[in-house]
Amino acid sequence: MLEIKKILFPLDLTENSSKILPYVLSLSEKYNSLVYLLHVVQDLNKWGKLYVPHPSMDNFQKEANEVAKKAMDTICENQLQSCPNFQKRVVSGDAADEILKAIESENIDLVILGTHGRKGLEHVIFGSVAEKVVKKSPVPVLSINPYQLK
Repeated sequence: MLEIKKILFPLDLTENSSKILPYVLSLSEKYNSLVYLLHVVQDLNKWGKLYVPHPSMDNFQKEANEVAKKAMDTICENQLQSCPNFQKRVVSGDAADEILKAIESENIDLVILGTHGRKGLEHVIFGSVAEKVVKKSPVPVLSINPYQLK
């Protein structure tokens, strides 16, 4: 029997995450799984210190992390009342790398993530977190296009 004990849901804290969350909760309920919510704040020092070598970049990073934590708390309060079994984390770094690290460190069984549908030059410049995770994940990944959901 297939067991999915731990589901990782990397979320970007946008309305798109809210559209995907019902699918995460449905699978979690079906398999009685623990849901790991993960938000990755881009490491601002990666970009900022090239142009602004200043200690204030550390303050900006801390502020970005705090805002993300508050947004995560709001989502949990508003949308996870029916899910008694979840954990949440906000980290800084490269989104795909941090998701892959969490898969390994938390012994995740399934990843559910949204796609953003970037195309052309935007895809080349920014890459696709979903694409990287799908290609490198050691566990199954369910990708959902939030733009197709009602």
